Amino acid sequence: MSRFTDLFMGMLGATPKKPEKVSEKVQKIMFLKYEDKDRYIKEKLHARAHHATSHKWRNRRWAVLIATNLLFVLSFSLDIQILEGALTASRFVGFHLIDLNSALQVTLAHKYVIVNLLIGTFTVFLLWVLLGGRTFCSWVCPYHLVAEWFEALHLKLVEKKIVTDHEFHRGARTVFWILFALMALITGYTVFETVSPTGILSRALIYGPGLALGWVFLLLLFEVFWSRRAWCRYICPIGLTYGVVGAISPLRVSYNVERCFHEGDCRKVCLVPHVLDVTIKGRAAEENMSLGPDCTRCGLCVDICPTDALRYEIKGLSKLL
Repeated sequence: MSRFTDLFMGMLGATPKKPEKVSEKVQKIMFLKYEDKDRYIKEKLHARAHHATSHKWRNRRWAVLIATNLLFVLSFSLDIQILEGALTASRFVGFHLIDLNSALQVTLAHKYVIVNLLIGTFTVFLLWVLLGGRTFCSWVCPYHLVAEWFEALHLKLVEKKIVTDHEFHRGARTVFWILFALMALITGYTVFETVSPTGILSRALIYGPGLALGWVFLLLLFEVFWSRRAWCRYICPIGLTYGVVGAISPLRVSYNVERCFHEGDCRKVCLVPHVLDVTIKGRAAEENMSLGPDCTRCGLCVDICPTDALRYEIKGLSKLL
């Protein structure tokens, strides 16, 4: 299979595999690392010791996410009609914007395409093709931010051995995507929108809290005491929909095998660590490789990498600062 097919199947839940063929340049790089092992280890320890902890991309992401959702709130409360509606369906200075997964659910439920829905969907489709589909998850979705804060609590409890993290098969998300689509088609009701913490939080911020926030709180408790980031990793169909859309995005996080010391810190902080499988020794087929479509472009791996082996890039252009 081609690398694109492997990455796409990985997004659906397939286990990452070792490359069938490794370029001569990568073979040479890995040979030199093993040949001069002492120097390699010394450089690795030096890089980690002198790498200042950075939250540059995380802080930028939080700022964009908070500003986007705050604009919804201000537009409604001040009636300034800049960004009306909520994340599931909105209008930006008159342009319709429809969440792609919500549009799919509505179309399946009603069994016909609404014109405004088609216009709004096309606009959002182009936006996330350019930015990388799952960028929505980490740079816009309010539940992602709240879950990220609660994840810190989960990790502390795990460290103190108060709780144990339970993992599920990543293919569960694909199964849930199909189930939610079938429920909309069969019942004529957008079932997912009723339970989606993304929509619930977005509407609560704009129009005020409701009983549905209780469901969001239960999800967060489940993630704190049982399974790390369970909703985003194993259930939410939004991430899968946007991953498919952004598969050909020019904006990406790229990996350079020569600069990598394979210490694994990047995989520890990643929401979808399977996209960083390429950073494991022997898993890189080329010297420079982009991460898969399931990457949320959150920047946590870029911030933590001590040698700039991971960085943001626009395909064909230099890295982003």
